[in-house]
Amino acid sequence: MSQEQAPGAQAPVFPSKQPKVEKLSGVKGMNDLLPPESARWEWLEAVVREQMARFAFRDIRTPILEHTALFVRGIGEVTDIVEKEMYSFEDRSDKHGQAEHLTMRPEGTAAVARAVIENNLLYDGGKRLFYMGPMFRREKPQRGRYRQFHQVGVESLGFAGPEADAEVILLAAALWKAIGLTEVRLELNSLGQPAERALHRAELIAHFEKHADKLDEDGKRRLHSNPLRILDTKNPAMKDVVESAPRLIDFLGAESLAHFDGLKAILDANGVAYTINPRLVRGLDYYNLSVFEFVTDRLGSQGTVCAGGRYDDLIAQIGGKPAPAVGWAIGVERVLDLMKEQGAAIAAPAPDVYAVVPDAAAMPVVLRTLQQLREAGVRVQMHAATVDGMGSFKSQFKKADASGATYALVFGADELARGEVTLKSLRDGSGAQTARPLAEVASWAATLQSPASNI
Repeated sequence: MSQEQAPGAQAPVFPSKQPKVEKLSGVKGMNDLLPPESARWEWLEAVVREQMARFAFRDIRTPILEHTALFVRGIGEVTDIVEKEMYSFEDRSDKHGQAEHLTMRPEGTAAVARAVIENNLLYDGGKRLFYMGPMFRREKPQRGRYRQFHQVGVESLGFAGPEADAEVILLAAALWKAIGLTEVRLELNSLGQPAERALHRAELIAHFEKHADKLDEDGKRRLHSNPLRILDTKNPAMKDVVESAPRLIDFLGAESLAHFDGLKAILDANGVAYTINPRLVRGLDYYNLSVFEFVTDRLGSQGTVCAGGRYDDLIAQIGGKPAPAVGWAIGVERVLDLMKEQGAAIAAPAPDVYAVVPDAAAMPVVLRTLQQLREAGVRVQMHAATVDGMGSFKSQFKKADASGATYALVFGADELARGEVTLKSLRDGSGAQTARPLAEVASWAATLQSPASNI
């Protein structure tokens, strides 16, 4: 019999192949932070907050976006950050055709200073502030140096004496002790005051002009705009010309030296070891007097884990009433990387209890019980159905064990019929099982809590 299509019949329509959906990826140098790694960040942030509280520093949170002029004026036009690293853009125009020029903050100090001025925070005296959050710089991503990176910073504002410089350094040293970092060392220098730097600057330019053939392109570009930054070069070919350059510390007057000596005396009294590095400068224009870095040899070229100093002129530079200030910033990624290098162990987060639920029909009772436990402070992970269902009793226990929970709480049909649940120990090797009454959750909830949080 003929298989030809009958007159008037339509040919079958087959669905065409769907186009492949392009997979999207994150921006290079702006990284996702995922469990369990995020637990290490939570742990560090908790330690930071504890240390800040001990030193009476208070949390401040500034916007990620600021007017570009804040950083140009505060950081300095002839700096790597302003010249080539900032993420800046012109915002949409308003109804008058005016558009704001905005920048994603590349560092925290200028933003804090702006907030202090705008909100008149120093009206009743000095303030000790700290911040934690992301910063943004457009540079080549590499180990410990990303386009979105995170900093912890402190700013001690309104205090002029060397004791304020010493206090923020002691705070950093206390933080290293609290998180178990040992392979960091403190380097100090003094940049003096503007008049002293001007004398040194003239001698520095004259020195580098005599050796112009030894300067790289970056050094030549900075020779007359920011010669102090040439001292911070990482180019080994320029080592000799930098080492022979005039030292800023030799140009300091009596007041600047007294401030530096006062800082060293306090550090000595507290047993904080340091070395004087006359070539230590900071990459931002607003620093004066004390500058310092905590550095390590374990992270290659990205060896600075904390950097800071005094910046008495910044608040006036951006329109505020002159006020002294000192602070530092820590690179969170670098600190955590260094902890890994040193083999520092941080306990993985784990619940106190994992709820094993053989039958989904029991969920109303299960969730009521788990909520009571959570309200009592117990950390609970509930087993939930996937597209394949609840899973076997054996598979649920495997997940309970993998969760790191101390106990499994079993909501079996027989137990529920008796108004009970079975509590099974997962960590002491005994596998001991005991019954717990559902009507008396509050009476036994506290026995399930870990003695200390392991975030």
